Amino acid sequence: MKENITILDIARRSGLSKGTVDRVLHNRGEVSKKSYDKVMRVIEELGYEPNVYASLLASNKQYTIAVLIPDAAPGEFWEISRRGIDLELSTPLSSGMNVVHVGYDQYDGASFSAACRKVLEMKPDGVVLAPMYKSESLAFVGELAAAQIPYAYVDSKLEEDNYLAYFGMPMVQSGQLCADLLTQGHRIQSVLIVRIRRNDEDLYDPNVHRRAGFLDYMLEHCPDCNIHYLFIDPTHPERIDALLSEFHSAHPEVRNVVMFNSRIYLVAPFIEKNYVEGLRVVGFDNLDANVAALKKGCVTMLIAQHPDQQVAQAIQTLSEFITLKKRPARRDNLVHMDILTRYNAD
Repeated sequence: MKENITILDIARRSGLSKGTVDRVLHNRGEVSKKSYDKVMRVIEELGYEPNVYASLLASNKQYTIAVLIPDAAPGEFWEISRRGIDLELSTPLSSGMNVVHVGYDQYDGASFSAACRKVLEMKPDGVVLAPMYKSESLAFVGELAAAQIPYAYVDSKLEEDNYLAYFGMPMVQSGQLCADLLTQGHRIQSVLIVRIRRNDEDLYDPNVHRRAGFLDYMLEHCPDCNIHYLFIDPTHPERIDALLSEFHSAHPEVRNVVMFNSRIYLVAPFIEKNYVEGLRVVGFDNLDANVAALKKGCVTMLIAQHPDQQVAQAIQTLSEFITLKKRPARRDNLVHMDILTRYNAD
């Protein structure tokens, strides 16, 4: 950034008035597309970046960004994601931003639809969302697009629309990494994939691409491996132990367990009570309960991300687009994948 460049320099270079340049930079009033394009081209050529913080403070204008993610109990994945709102509110840009969390029951399609309607009634300037229900999400972002409201995805995304930005893991590669960590280059004979039972047929499975990456890796490197599935209900933890006991009795040879969502801690009590020699367990996300299971030796490795930072970055990106019409350098912003063991979890 060249700090000595002024609005007057941009006006002279573009052949436009200072007032027109000011309206483009601070989104004040109507400007023709031709003038807008001229100003943005000169800004790029000169390397000028306006002080959005000072501009917002001077204008006293408030913008609203709705964050549409599920409600969650303390320590769960979506509660950690929600902390990203507080991270973003600690930046100077927050002085001009009203960031509102709109929650819902992630296992209830009607709750998600009601939350979408609430957001639309708010008429926000931008939206951050995780697409939990595919058809409802597509209809929702379609209405956002029609109203010219920009939106950004976190954690997972839908490919069929024109989102401004996505922040999350590379899903297919995270599944491949999981398989590589589990097998360590060896041909294993069997794997148990533990999945969450989803009662709502339209509930979008954000781990479908992660699972596909895992299965592609196994097909290539362990083509003879037997893949077993066990569906559990997190709302009835007392049944999980019984289901795992039944599976272990029927398949005592299985020594490899994976879970692609953030709840590998649900299988930890059974593993802690029932020692299985050579057992390897790989899960995702550094929830406190997952890390506790990792330190106890019930989980071998965790592939972790920072969901709070993803939400904060999505809010920041929308803020810059709303106030400056500044598009992100990358549409898909893939976060790094941390590999945690009991020795580096802290």
